[in-house]
Formats: sequence, structure tokens, C-alpha cells
Amino acid sequence: MDNNRKVVPLEFEQPLSLLSQQIDALERQLADNPHVELEADIVQLHEQYIQLKRSLYANLRPIDHLAIARHGQRPYTRDYFERWDPDWIEIHGDRHGADDQAMVGGLLCMGDINVVAVGTQKGRNLRDKQQCNFGMPQPEGYRKALRLFAHADKFGLPLVCLIDTPGAYPGMNAEEHNQAQAIAMNLRELARLSVPVLAVITGEGGSGGALAIGVSNRILMLEHSVYSVISPEGCASILWRSADKVATACQSMKMTARELLASGIIEEVVEEPLGGAHCDYDLAARKIKEAIVKHLNLLMKLSAAELKQQRFSKYRKIGCFTELPVC
Repeated sequence: MDNNRKVVPLEFEQPLSLLSQQIDALERQLADNPHVELEADIVQLHEQYIQLKRSLYANLRPIDHLAIARHGQRPYTRDYFERWDPDWIEIHGDRHGADDQAMVGGLLCMGDINVVAVGTQKGRNLRDKQQCNFGMPQPEGYRKALRLFAHADKFGLPLVCLIDTPGAYPGMNAEEHNQAQAIAMNLRELARLSVPVLAVITGEGGSGGALAIGVSNRILMLEHSVYSVISPEGCASILWRSADKVATACQSMKMTARELLASGIIEEVVEEPLGGAHCDYDLAARKIKEAIVKHLNLLMKLSAAELKQQRFSKYRKIGCFTELPVC
């Protein structure tokens, strides 16, 4: 049986949901009447289910990738940390009096590489979501991350940043606590670190809230994650003043992993389990870990000066273009 069918379906997965219901009905009928010959029909429907799922996921639209990236059952930062190193050590607080639950960080061992890891955290239930502010860090969260950046630099440890946030919290309280300054400080300090910095977009990578922990030597993205300067809803409201244009905004913004790889903004797309990372946490965590370790092994061969220059050059070339002479 395909365990993936227990996952809450998305809108574009409704054909899968209908087929899944047929399979469940036949399996219940077989359980109630063991002598009925239904095994062949069930096997055939399972094959159709897998084929249909592969077909759907081979032809996704940008807005479908966005829906997967926002799936409520998608693994978050703590899920990855616990699978990479069950004994990881969490570091709390910004040393200014607060501990923002939307930002998680600590010390991990990935294979034989000790790293400092930082990431945004969304909650599962309503209480967790409120505590984590729905994955939108406040200035205290970015200052906690800044503290961990300095820790990595001081002890010569590679820095790994996991990004899954719709953006920094835009509330009045955050503005009063200098949200813009906190983000700007992180951008500056990340650019100046002497250790390898690797960022992974695991879900949403939204605006400056993502970039504040994303200035890195290498950027990796999960297959169905998105990375954009503004949310599609925000883009649609500004450009078209209509919520009906979200799909158009997703198409125009070139925010999916494959599109960003083609434009040279990221270095690798990490394949997800069929159906998305939320269908198999262990497999998704293993694939990300393998990609991280591979890139860190390459980056750790560079000197501090080379790391800084590589990071500088990476961002300087983003958006470069050439004008051809008019004939």
C-alpha cells in the first residue's frame, strides 16, 4: 500500500484522492469478505495511482509548486535537525532578552562535519503556529541568528541555513524593535564570514526575511520549494490589484527551483520524494544531508579569502545582462 495516500491532498491532487477512495473501498470490502477475489483489481488500481501521481508531478505549474511548498505537513527545520543529529544542541536567545521561536539554531554533526545550523520554524498546530509566529521571525530571531553566525566564525565551523518563511514579521512591534536594522546587520555579517556558508530553501523563501539568513556561498533548493522577492499574493495585489492573478504572478516571477537553477541564482535542486517532502521525512532529510555534505566538502577546501570572494562574486553577477548592438 502507498503510505503517501494518508497525506492531506492538495487541490491539483483531487484525481489521486478519488482513486485513493476507490482503493480504500475495495480493501474494506476484501477485509469484510476475504473470499471475494479483489486482489488483482486492487493491485491494478495501485499501479494506476502511482502512474497518475508521476504524471501529475511531471507537469506541475508554478502555483502547484507554491502549494506544495506551503503544505501544512511539510517537514520543518526541527524535523530535519532531529533526523540529521538526534543529539544536536540547541542554542537559545539573542542575549538581549528574548528567544524568538520562529528562528531555531544550534550545533549539529552531519556525518563527520560539525556545523552551526540555523533555520526558520513554522508550527504544526495552532498553538505552535502562534508561538513560532507562523514562521515569520521578529528582530529578536534575526539577532539570535546573528549570534550563531558569530559563533560559527569564531570556532571555524561551517554554517548551514534552512529557509522556510513567508518573510520577516511586518507588525508594528517588529518595526519598533528595528526589524530593518536586524536584517541589514545579518546581510552584512553573512557576507563577511570566513567560514563556508550554505543555504537550503526547504519551503518558502520569502523576501528579505529569507535573505537575512540566505547570503551564502552555495544555495540549494528542494524540488518543490520557491524563492522570491515578494509573495505571489503581494505581487498580484501590487501589479494587477487582484487576488485572481496569483497564478499569473507565480508564472511571471520565475520562483521555482528549476527556473532559479537555469538563471544561475542557485547551485543545485535537491529532488524530493514523489509527492513532496511531506510524504517521506526520512528520505527528504537524507537527500538534503547528502547534498549539504557534498557541497561543504568542496567549500572547506577554500581559504577564508577565497570564500569571501566567491560569495561576493556570486551575488555581484546575479541580474547581470548584456546589451547587443542594434543592427
